[in-house]
Amino acid sequence: MKVAFKFKNLCGTVYRKGNVIFNPRDDTLFSPVGNRITQFDLTRNTSRTLPFENLTNVSKIAISPDGTIMISIDEDGRALVASLSQFAVLSYFNFKQPVSDVKYSPCGKFLAVTNGRRVQTWFSPSHSKAFSSFVLHQTFPGHYDDVISIDWSSDSRYIVSTSKDMTACVYSVEQVPGFTKATLTGHRASVLGGFFQKDSLTIYTVGEDCAVYVWETRLGEEESAPVPDAKLDSDEENHSLDPSSKRVARPMKRIRFSWRQISRHLFLQKSTLVVSVTYHRERDLLVLGFANGVFSLYEMPELTLIHSLSISHEKLTSVAINGSGDWLALGCSKLGQLVIWEWGSESFILKQQGHFYGMTSLAFSPDAQHVATGGEDGKVKIWDLSTGFCFVTFHEHTGGVTGVEYTQTGQVICSASIDGTVRAFDLIRYRNFRIMTSPKPVQFSCLAVETSGDVICAGSQDTFEIFVWSMRTGRLLEVLSGHQGPISALAFSSSQALLASSSWDKTVRLWDVFERKGAVESLQQTSEVINVSFSPDGKELAVSTMDGVVGFWDVGNAVQVGSVEGRRDLGSGRLETDRVTAERSTANKFFTSLCYSADGSCILAGGRSKFVCIYDVKEQILLKKFQISQNRSLDGMKQFLRSSNMTEAGPLDLIDDDESDVEDIRLPGVLAGDHSSRRHRPEIRTKSVRFAPTGQAWAAVSTEGLLVYSLDTSLVFDPFDLGVDVTSESITTAIRKQEYNTSVLLSLRLNEDSLIKRALEAVPRDHISIVSRFLPVACLERLLTFVARQLEASPHLEFYVTWSTQLLSEHGKFLKGRGAAMGSVFRALQKGLSRHVTDLASLCDQNSFALQYLISLRGQKSEKVVDSDQESEEMIITN
Repeated sequence: MKVAFKFKNLCGTVYRKGNVIFNPRDDTLFSPVGNRITQFDLTRNTSRTLPFENLTNVSKIAISPDGTIMISIDEDGRALVASLSQFAVLSYFNFKQPVSDVKYSPCGKFLAVTNGRRVQTWFSPSHSKAFSSFVLHQTFPGHYDDVISIDWSSDSRYIVSTSKDMTACVYSVEQVPGFTKATLTGHRASVLGGFFQKDSLTIYTVGEDCAVYVWETRLGEEESAPVPDAKLDSDEENHSLDPSSKRVARPMKRIRFSWRQISRHLFLQKSTLVVSVTYHRERDLLVLGFANGVFSLYEMPELTLIHSLSISHEKLTSVAINGSGDWLALGCSKLGQLVIWEWGSESFILKQQGHFYGMTSLAFSPDAQHVATGGEDGKVKIWDLSTGFCFVTFHEHTGGVTGVEYTQTGQVICSASIDGTVRAFDLIRYRNFRIMTSPKPVQFSCLAVETSGDVICAGSQDTFEIFVWSMRTGRLLEVLSGHQGPISALAFSSSQALLASSSWDKTVRLWDVFERKGAVESLQQTSEVINVSFSPDGKELAVSTMDGVVGFWDVGNAVQVGSVEGRRDLGSGRLETDRVTAERSTANKFFTSLCYSADGSCILAGGRSKFVCIYDVKEQILLKKFQISQNRSLDGMKQFLRSSNMTEAGPLDLIDDDESDVEDIRLPGVLAGDHSSRRHRPEIRTKSVRFAPTGQAWAAVSTEGLLVYSLDTSLVFDPFDLGVDVTSESITTAIRKQEYNTSVLLSLRLNEDSLIKRALEAVPRDHISIVSRFLPVACLERLLTFVARQLEASPHLEFYVTWSTQLLSEHGKFLKGRGAAMGSVFRALQKGLSRHVTDLASLCDQNSFALQYLISLRGQKSEKVVDSDQESEEMIITN
């Protein structure tokens, strides 16, 4: 099996904190998601998470005016410069302290960055190689508290900065005769934003106390000593506000700047405060986000209210407006919500929200197009992997969801929760049609659905019992008892009528659910069992125990055939509260989730660590280890901690500065701590891992969201039966000689996608059946896998449908005998075909409705023509 998996997307989380920003050149939005950045393409209705990461959570994003370079700055002031065309990192830089705001100048030459109480301007980094990508241009002091925001004038000459000291300052980037730093005072709270009008002669400042001040500059002239022609010309070229003059030596006129307040506007939103603000210079629009979840759109300078809407009950931490001024992007950090609102038509362009708390479980649909996730907030969400968006959310559970599973048809999804219910949801009508409960209220900790979808089982963590229901009737069939500890996991065999259950009582029990014989076999383990998983053929069982061992058992003989020691591979980091090093710690060094690959040759394992491991089942060795995150804002990421931060009262980073006498009341076993604490840090962990049924991808539910990894086939050279005669030139020669069978075989042996595509598309349509008939069975799996990928990406739909039809019809007997081994290939074909069936069905419906409408219009016109002819004949007869 190939293990060249590469990060593809991050779903389940759309916004965390920081500022959202539109690309000035197209309709794309960039949103910080932890230490990553997600790009939303609003034209194609897709989203993708960029492959690079910051070291900690992203706090600020800036995009160059030409839309080609992006700068992301994390909470510690470390900057990352990336190319938006290649999605590659160009350079790194450290500002050495947190940055509150960063803005490109309209000309793209400078970059303004807040630096505590000062404002700094830097020369903009570019695509060209340089010794240092950031070169300091100038530093502007003047504030007495931290700077909050900055803005550039239209001509890139002046900067206005606002601060917590309730003032705004105006600076000149270049030396202008007669210009001195101006301080604008009058606000009674922190000034959140200051903005230049289009003419650069008016400034708007917005205070936290719902006050908007309008400032206007007055230009006066005073004469000074004569200057040479060259000096005069350079000054006139460097200042767009100077009056035009002739190129002669004369006394220079110095411009004297003075600012005055011309108006003040006060408005209230139910005694709330302004949290975020942005301004659209071309249309003179001001957008304000309030702490009660309301945003308002005003027209300046009269502050005329155009539109106001409440989209949440929590504060809007970030607002942005696109280049045309029609779309507003609103982000709510506490809810993880992102909304794009078109205020002209009063409609949503995008409305996405992740799980309020963390995710707990996931399940792939049989065609691998969708992923269902369950969260601690009691919601079940279904995500489309092609777009990255959530298209349905079920809210029926009142407690955290502990397990989700698809049925074999993919039309029903089942979920178990600690609220004591197991629910079945219809994915065609999007409704909850079954509710299954136990005779006594229990908390369900795991879920398993039989292959046919007729039987559902759930294990409890308080009564140590397994409940069995019928899907068709919802009736409780049986209660399986025998375990002496909480049930940790359940799994059905695909080939036998067996149910495997694991428990904290150090046993794995096999049950015959259909014959009702009770426990068939009990497999004794060396430690508490955390998870179990059946192989695709149902003959092997993988067991994860708390001592860090993954054991493999032969189900038929009840004998252990192998084991893998995973403590060192898991490599869990050291928490801030740990008293021992990560190497000596034995806690949390075990796998909490297991999943076999589609062909059963590998197993995917994840736990309370930043690593996910893939093991070879036959050789029992580690094939590859993936680090799912590099975010140092999460606890447990570091292997070593600074000893200077450890005090007698505990780690210095977790000590609250509040000197109140309130005691810290913490329940036993609670790892999250007090959520109201200002120093709470979530822990990095992987709660569930799953291989896609197609075998081309796998997903993991982590602290940051739903991570999706797919095979990276672009850089993998994996030839088959390579010989001296297998070259790209020989393939080209065979195509030129119209030896299509030879060209296809050579391209499959070389196994490069570009050559296989060239050889296949060179085959005429009437020759496809002949080439398929004489194709060796050794190359059949490779060709079907390639055709399945082309069904999703290629525009030649009919051509590749013909290839798949001929291959399946010519080699049907061989494929039927190897159904288990070729299962991933069949699912990949089904995935590509089902997507086109849905698209073509909707297109045909639209065409049929349009044709019916045109036919009806034609009938009405023909009736009018007949009526007019009859009237003309009657007029002739009367005349």
